[in-house]
Amino acid sequence: MKPLLFGRLRIMACFLPVGLGAWSLSAEARVFRNSYVSFEMPDNWNCKLEQTEWVCRSDDSQQAKEAVIILTAKEVGPMDSYEAYVNHLNTPQQVNYGNLGVTTSRIVYPPKKTMINNQLWIDGLHMGSEVPSYFTRYLTAIKNKIAVLITFSAHRDKYTNYTSAFFKAVQSLRVTASANMDSNPQLGPLHGPNEMLGQGIQGAMPGDLNVDADRGPDPLGGRSSGSSLKTILLMIALLLAAGGIYVFLKSREK
Repeated sequence: MKPLLFGRLRIMACFLPVGLGAWSLSAEARVFRNSYVSFEMPDNWNCKLEQTEWVCRSDDSQQAKEAVIILTAKEVGPMDSYEAYVNHLNTPQQVNYGNLGVTTSRIVYPPKKTMINNQLWIDGLHMGSEVPSYFTRYLTAIKNKIAVLITFSAHRDKYTNYTSAFFKAVQSLRVTASANMDSNPQLGPLHGPNEMLGQGIQGAMPGDLNVDADRGPDPLGGRSSGSSLKTILLMIALLLAAGGIYVFLKSREK
C-alpha cells in the first residue's frame, strides 16, 4: 500500500473451529515489546528489526511464507490525524507490483475507530495493498506525539488459519511509547515528523512470500478467491462479535 498520510479468550471457542492452524488458541503466547508497542504472539514466532520496521514471522519456513506482521512508528507531524488515516484507508490504493504490473487494492472492510485497552485505533482491511493475493489489516494509533502503524498480512488461501491469531494479537495491543520518546531518538527507531508512516512497509515485506504470480496482478483473481473472501468476511464478523462480547464482560467485571 502507498504510505499512510502519517503513515485466554474462552468466548472464542463458541465462534471458531478447532485447530485454526499456525497460531491456534492453544498455542503458548508470549509478549513482544519494542519501544512503542506490545502484543501477544506465540512461541514459534519472532520479530526482527529491519532498519526502521519490525518484521514478525513464524520460525516454521512454510508458515513464514503465509503470514507476517510489520510494525513501524514516527513522530507525529502536520499530516497525522485520525481523520487522515480514515480517509486514506477508505480509498482503494494503486500498487506497483513490479513484474506483475500495477493494480488497485480492494477494501474488504472500511476503516473504523475502535478502542483497544483504552487506546483509540483506526482499523481497516484491504486485499492486495502490500502483496498480491494477501489480505492486510491495518491498525494505527497516536499517543504521546508518536504515530504507530501495525499491519497483519496473510495469504488469501491461508487467512482463516490466522484469524484467531491476529484477533488475539489485536486484543492485546498496547501503545507503550513514553511521553519523551520523540526527543530521544535512541529509543526508536522512528521516522521523522515530515515522513509518511507506512513508507517502509512494502519494502520490509519478505521476498519469499507465496505470491501467486501465475494468476496475474489482480489481487482477487484466480480460482476460489470468491469463496475465500466470503469465508474470511464471515470469520471477521464472528471475531468482531466475540470481541464485543469480551469487552462487555470485562466491563461488567469492574
